[in-house]
Amino acid sequence: MTVDSFSAQDTFALGQQIGEAAVPGEVYTLTGDLGVGKTVFTQGVAKGLGIKEAVNSPTFTILQVYEEGRLPFYHFDVYRIGCAEEMDEIGYEDYFYGDGVCFIEWANLIEEILPKNCRKITISKDLSKGLDYRKITIG
Repeated sequence: MTVDSFSAQDTFALGQQIGEAAVPGEVYTLTGDLGVGKTVFTQGVAKGLGIKEAVNSPTFTILQVYEEGRLPFYHFDVYRIGCAEEMDEIGYEDYFYGDGVCFIEWANLIEEILPKNCRKITISKDLSKGLDYRKITIG
């Protein structure tokens, strides 16, 4: 499925729809260049899960856990991971195979440990369609 987003609000709203429909054990990968709206999308997912606290990209902490919503929400940003083995130190399997919903930014850096049934989301720009345009592909 491909969705055209023409604003940050559109991107947020699509994330919110995914959060509202999320079920325990789902793992989503989220890829795209810096500044395409991965965090905005993730903030929408959090809202859809009923999370009220501020959601920011965990670039320096690798993982943020939010438990106040209808499901636990595990938000990874693995941009600073040097190799997939570093994920063992975090205990990633507890999150990937747990009862919550995982969103993994920069998941292409740890492809070898991703669950086979994860859903892939890619966000990309197309400047010919405007500065705020994003193509969001969900597979």
